[in-house]
Amino acid sequence: MLGLQVLQLFRTLHRTRQQVFKNDKRALEARVKINEEFKKHKNEASPEKIEEMLKMGSDVELLLRTCVIQGIHTDRNTLKLVPRNDLLTENVPYCDAPAQKQ
Repeated sequence: MLGLQVLQLFRTLHRTRQQVFKNDKRALEARVKINEEFKKHKNEASPEKIEEMLKMGSDVELLLRTCVIQGIHTDRNTLKLVPRNDLLTENVPYCDAPAQKQ
């Protein structure tokens, strides 16, 4: 059962990496790091340790999917932000002055 969860997380991380770093060849090389981490721990036998690593991997995937916005250098001092559509759906405008309780 854990093996299936590990494989699912591996695939999910790679899909998220492709979406988050779309058209950024250097950042897409995160593939190597993902593969290295999974290979490094492929012989882990402790279910508790595997669960812990699954949790960390899921947290990383969530962080990438919800918090990373791509930026493109347009000139020396300017970045153009390229947010993905799924990030814009839950965007809540910031309010400097909170509403007063009545």
